[in-house]
Amino acid sequence: MSELTVASEAGRIAVRKTYKLYIGGAFPRSESGRSYMVSDYSGGFLANAALASRKDARDAVVAARKAFPGWSGATAYNRGQVLYRVAELLEGRRAQFATEVRMATGASPARAATEVDAAIDRWVWYAGWADKIAQVRGSANPVAGPYFNFSVPEPCGVVAVLAPQDSALLGLVSVIAPAVVSGNTCVVVASERRPLPAVTLAEVLATSDVPGGVVNVLTGAVAEISPWLASHMDVNAIDVTGAPGALADDMAVAAAGNLKRVVRLPAGDWEAEPGIERMTSYLETKTVWHPLGN
Repeated sequence: MSELTVASEAGRIAVRKTYKLYIGGAFPRSESGRSYMVSDYSGGFLANAALASRKDARDAVVAARKAFPGWSGATAYNRGQVLYRVAELLEGRRAQFATEVRMATGASPARAATEVDAAIDRWVWYAGWADKIAQVRGSANPVAGPYFNFSVPEPCGVVAVLAPQDSALLGLVSVIAPAVVSGNTCVVVASERRPLPAVTLAEVLATSDVPGGVVNVLTGAVAEISPWLASHMDVNAIDVTGAPGALADDMAVAAAGNLKRVVRLPAGDWEAEPGIERMTSYLETKTVWHPLGN
């Protein structure tokens, strides 16, 4: 029996948990009322997870859009501090995450703990970029005239993220953190087979200082949810990392409806140095002209 299920010992009845979605800072059930069974690496029962629908995806986008002005309007320093607090809370639930990774993948306790540590370190790494990305991506441009000309990076808006299917925690953190650190809000479709670390991350976010709606977590069938996010007119970018090749191609076509950007960076080795490419994929560049003073 799974370690995530209360064992039937001394006459007790096992408590089989059904996890919910995370939308707008709350934990609603799927509007469809559906759920699906999540199994461990050996096929044993772990828990039930909500099976998100098209309506749930729309609700998540609405929540993300509502949260965008406040999150993007916060100072970069404040965003960094808020995200660093998430890392502190992740550290406090390190043992739970390690158990979930181990039950999902069959990794040894030591290997699972290593992945959790790497995920926490990755979150801290991105939090540190919050007040530095403008210096790296912005510039003061030389112009022929009595003007200042500045290029300033800004968040693009609401980002849909399809989490990696094979890396339930480190890969998940590696696609969420770069989206939100610069002021974007996001809707995340968790790994279909390994959603529990994403649900636990949602519980961490709910008890952190991250405003509700900045990160919204959907669980369920990627092929069912993602096309609606790709064609949604209020989604500004989509990361198709967790979509199989054919589905990713279809989503790129659907995304053309409102010219949303499609991020198709290779998943590769999640333990490798991430670089800033994924983070800068969600930035727009605004150029400002200002006359020189006397």
